[in-house]
Amino acid sequence: MNWGDLSVLVTGGTGSFGKAFARHVLKERPPRRLIVFSRDELKQHEMQRALGFDDPCIRYFIGDVRDRERLNRAMHGVDIVIHAAAMKQVPACEYNPLEAVKTNIDGATNLVDAAIDNKVPRVVAISTDKAVNPVNLYGATKLVAEKLFVQGNSYAGGGVTRFSCVRYGNVLGSRGSVVPLFKKQRETGAITITDERMTRFWITLEQAVKFVVSCADQMQGGEIFVPMIPSMRLMDLARAVAPDCAIKQIGIRPGEKLHEVLVSRDESRNTIELADRFVIEPQFAWWTERGPTHGKRMAADTEFASETNTRWLTGAELDAFAESG
Repeated sequence: MNWGDLSVLVTGGTGSFGKAFARHVLKERPPRRLIVFSRDELKQHEMQRALGFDDPCIRYFIGDVRDRERLNRAMHGVDIVIHAAAMKQVPACEYNPLEAVKTNIDGATNLVDAAIDNKVPRVVAISTDKAVNPVNLYGATKLVAEKLFVQGNSYAGGGVTRFSCVRYGNVLGSRGSVVPLFKKQRETGAITITDERMTRFWITLEQAVKFVVSCADQMQGGEIFVPMIPSMRLMDLARAVAPDCAIKQIGIRPGEKLHEVLVSRDESRNTIELADRFVIEPQFAWWTERGPTHGKRMAADTEFASETNTRWLTGAELDAFAESG
């Protein structure tokens, strides 16, 4: 797909992912037009300054995914939407549940409607491992959002609009990453972790952006794409960041799991394994005649979980994560 002919819109465009996405596509896949959609004018100004005020293809669009009319205006003539806007902080979502619903669920509904009304051919929504068997409100809202986007294809029906999701784990370098916290704590000589048994999936911001772009190229509609990414033990990460510090366990926080899952056992029967990703296919793709997804079927009743992953970050990779995070 030649992005040079396309108009691309990214929601949450001034967040960690949005900025990395903009930098990547401007360098590697420059589109005809890149629309940065977000609600913070100061962050847009700072992004303009960082990327260059004179770039002719970038448009900065003030708006909120809660506002359907504004989304509808922003999507006029758009070919690809990357939906990264969300409330992501677990404690904030727990304390402000209605606000999380308005952004993560109502915002997803508004985006589905606006994309269909504007005949946007491709929409890719960013999801999270927290959406699998959720135990906190953030994960629950992202689970609902996934369902809305997958079934949004049925609302589009015979139209041109197709929706898919990308689901991955913790992002190194994003806001809220644990590495900056560890780096700050090591100045005191002691760092805190919630539980020494805890494991997580990890992906770099650059890897996440490249994966999302490749999924936008490959999507047919209704898939949930999951990268085959490594796991990491939080204790190992803590030791890599602060090898000389004492480590104190403080207990699992509300809404937190010991381990995360990216493909559940129930999803495995609808999942295809490719070289670098899993593709969870829609169970009932009644909106279109799908082409085949080439690959092998994931073994039934298995899961892709952080504690049973076959790939773990090596010592060198841990050190690199610790330095760059």
